[in-house]
Amino acid sequence: MQDLKAKKLRCEYRNNPVGIDVLKPRLSWQMAASGRNVKQAAYQIQVSADNAGSFTGPLAWDSGKIISDHSVHVEYEGDPLQPSTKYSYRVRIWSTSDEESGWSETAYWITGLLSSAGWKAQWVTGMYGQSTGKSEPADLLRKAFDIKEEVKVKSAVVFVTALGLYELQLNGQRVGDWLLTPGWTSYSKRLQYQTYDVTSLLQAGDNAIGLMLADGWYRGNLAWKEQRNCFGEYRAGMMQLHIVYADGSEQTLATDDSWKASEGPIRMAELYHGETYDARMEANGWSASGYDDTDWRAVTIVDSTLDLLIAQENEPMRIVEEIRPVQVLYTPAGETVLDMGQNMVGWMRFTVKGEAGRTITLQHAEVLDKDGNFYIGNLRSAKQTITYTCKGEGTESYEPRFTFQGFQYVKVEGYPGEVLPEHFTGCVIHSDLEQTGSFECSHPLINQLQHNILWGQKGNFVDVPTDCPQRDERLGWTGDAQVFVRTSAFNMNVASFFTKWLKDLRADQFPDGGVPFVVPDVLSKDTHSSSAWGDAAVICPWTMYLCYGDTRILEEQYGSMKGWVEYIRSQGVNSLLWNTGFHFGDWLGLDAREDSYTGSTPKDLIASAFYYHSTRLLSLAADVLGNREDAEAYQSLSDNIKKQFCHEFITPAGRLIAPTQTAHVLVLMFGLVEGETHSRVIKTLVDLIEEQQFHLTTGFVGTPYLCHVLTENGYHDVALKLVLQESYPSWLFPVTKGATTMWEHWDGIKADGSFWSDNMNSFNHYAYGAIGDWLYQVVAGIDTDHKQAGYKHIHIRPKAGYGFDYVKAGYESIYGEIRSEWILAADGKMTVNITIPPNTSATVQLTDARLESLKEGEASVLAAEGIHVREQTAEGVTMLVGSGSYQFHYLQQ
Repeated sequence: MQDLKAKKLRCEYRNNPVGIDVLKPRLSWQMAASGRNVKQAAYQIQVSADNAGSFTGPLAWDSGKIISDHSVHVEYEGDPLQPSTKYSYRVRIWSTSDEESGWSETAYWITGLLSSAGWKAQWVTGMYGQSTGKSEPADLLRKAFDIKEEVKVKSAVVFVTALGLYELQLNGQRVGDWLLTPGWTSYSKRLQYQTYDVTSLLQAGDNAIGLMLADGWYRGNLAWKEQRNCFGEYRAGMMQLHIVYADGSEQTLATDDSWKASEGPIRMAELYHGETYDARMEANGWSASGYDDTDWRAVTIVDSTLDLLIAQENEPMRIVEEIRPVQVLYTPAGETVLDMGQNMVGWMRFTVKGEAGRTITLQHAEVLDKDGNFYIGNLRSAKQTITYTCKGEGTESYEPRFTFQGFQYVKVEGYPGEVLPEHFTGCVIHSDLEQTGSFECSHPLINQLQHNILWGQKGNFVDVPTDCPQRDERLGWTGDAQVFVRTSAFNMNVASFFTKWLKDLRADQFPDGGVPFVVPDVLSKDTHSSSAWGDAAVICPWTMYLCYGDTRILEEQYGSMKGWVEYIRSQGVNSLLWNTGFHFGDWLGLDAREDSYTGSTPKDLIASAFYYHSTRLLSLAADVLGNREDAEAYQSLSDNIKKQFCHEFITPAGRLIAPTQTAHVLVLMFGLVEGETHSRVIKTLVDLIEEQQFHLTTGFVGTPYLCHVLTENGYHDVALKLVLQESYPSWLFPVTKGATTMWEHWDGIKADGSFWSDNMNSFNHYAYGAIGDWLYQVVAGIDTDHKQAGYKHIHIRPKAGYGFDYVKAGYESIYGEIRSEWILAADGKMTVNITIPPNTSATVQLTDARLESLKEGEASVLAAEGIHVREQTAEGVTMLVGSGSYQFHYLQQ
């Protein structure tokens, strides 16, 4: 096996992370090898703390040859990690056929400060006097310093954070390409700092460093009540530069009272409202050496703790792609509007040549109204407006720094001369997560639906999983996150993203186990703990375990998971039902009363169903962690909840008391009914759907599970008819109306072109995109096994049917690429192509196949290499296969 090697080395899911505080980081790699049934038998890891990445001297860790097939989440067991140190590592592996690879390419991680004791810097602010309680100009902070001229700099690392948002500059150049730093966490308990290698930006002799500060989530507008200062009154920055010279000497530069401050050209910066920039006020060269800061004032030291500082945990936000306007529109109202062709999140970069004092205004919106005019009604109080004043010195270029907009259309006012697309670029911004999933099929509207799901995720994974990116909200709603989490994990590698967010959920969780509606929590403290929303505390970490085999996240979140279940148990007089408190219910269900956002499914039924579901998942998590006592206790509790649920909500004749689609979906999905009652409930659900002429009436709670329940209970044809339905209400109705992202409401734009509402009508809202999970798991058939999670053991169970001639899906698991593709010919011949990555195995189920006639390639499946078990079942053929690529042919019965 000449091509055996370890590839795609990762540390804590990330490629060469800079600045991590994990004391025992986990290393992962993929196994590259040709052929079938390839597995790892052993590995060796070497870690070097030599800054040059050499493995010739003493090592921080040499694991030796470890007999194990583990290739993900292998915990570092070497010398105690040192702060601000680069650790290089490499891996070699042995296969079960005793072949040995060479060493992998070298990867690395760089540690952060590891503890608050490493901080020597002070918090500084340019704000002075009393906080005005409104947006104020961004601060510029600077410091000049000297570098030894006689000794070469060996390395230079800077650590930086802010109470607010910051941009760091060194010698006139921006440091890094991370945006909206330090990101959004529960600032009163957890505040991230970032680490940058700035060795190449330093120069012998005179240097200067600068910090630009804005309000951001820390003290800017948040939520719909125009509240400010949610986390503090004063923004501030803190920075520490650590320089190591070739002779071993060191130098540290930190923020202190010797820094100077001024205002700059950013006169206002708000996440909701946009940015106001006056180029005439630019301080050219302010972050470079030689700048005259005589007129700048002294900074003020801010008293704030260092104990809550943590290193960057998630992938950073970046400009991930750039798109040009597809056309310039002139509306009936006389507006000049850029059409980006895609509902996107980010900002516009533009060039302009205008006289000094000319002001250009860009306003951003998602849709045009039915007359074709610019529409901002659904933004509520969010202004989403960029105002730029020219300095009048030739061609000027501008893009915002401390805001973001959700939009497809941009109204341009004040631009000199003709507005041309080539003068404008849309910068798409989101957490820079690796795209791991792809789904394509023969139905063009489904392909557009998948596109919309993915772009809904892009637009709302802006450091936290937000509900929407355009109006005065943009909050980390727990319910939205939990219904979409599994789909999100197909589309992108969201492991570090949810690891960070769940730590904030845990931090914001109340002492009694209650969970806020939004995380980070910026709402009033009496608004918390709705069923299906708070259940994110259990469902999200369990899903991360399923998708990535990550037991550490279960360990870290276990107390939070248990706290939530115990919170529910403590509510009301019956510890086996949840029939007290506030609940959102089946949010935006179409069977709601005219004056309500909540569907008609009883809230206590929903709450008690989720109580059972979370308790059962908690029992499974306890079992994974080896906590047998808890596993048995919560299994017993879930059994008793189930009995009480059936007593409360199922009649003696086996009828579910709530005649809604969502009620029937939940009891079936969570396994709350059995036997004849189960048969009656699924039959009633199908009847309810047929009564609606194959339309859904479900809201946020029922929709994610609807098609799963139908397929699993023998009604895959009904699920397909629902998904392929084009008339309202359906997944494809927005697609037929030109949607490029998911809508909050099934009828955000009605058939006549009018709007559902101004008050709450986002056109980029990923919750209903949860159907993507069904497309991947069921139609393409890619799933994992919770007993060998993280796709160590894979299930391939493609489901062909009405409306699809072919499906092609891929998923880049932590072990490597999984593929499932099928083509159904007109004569009923089925071709299934699958790829299983090395060091994994798969159970393959081919519906309606016959073992005696099934072929793999050109030969009988009975003789195919890599297939260990072949079994004929009533449903078709089931096989246990090793890694490799396979092609199956059979005639559907």
